[in-house]
Amino acid sequence: MELTKYQRRWLASKAQRIHPTVMIGKEGLSDGVAGQTVAELEAHELIKVRFVGHKEYRDDIAPLLAERTESVLVRCIGHVAILYRPREDAEKRDIHLPKR
Repeated sequence: MELTKYQRRWLASKAQRIHPTVMIGKEGLSDGVAGQTVAELEAHELIKVRFVGHKEYRDDIAPLLAERTESVLVRCIGHVAILYRPREDAEKRDIHLPKR
């Protein structure tokens, strides 16, 4: 899924009001982290991932996490990455992206 620049900014503004729900610690990108990320994406569609450990590798780990969870990396700010994945069922989606 490709997002336009406008959609990325719009999602990033929505993410300002949410707290990180997934933490990446000293274990790095493990299967447990990927599984928790998938569960959070199914529940919320838009999530924040905080890098507690491996902060210097954030730019390498965040795209890998997005790929493993079949989500889109919206933006990385500081030690936080924002991920988005719409629900399969269009009727159950909470977030409706603007068309621009």
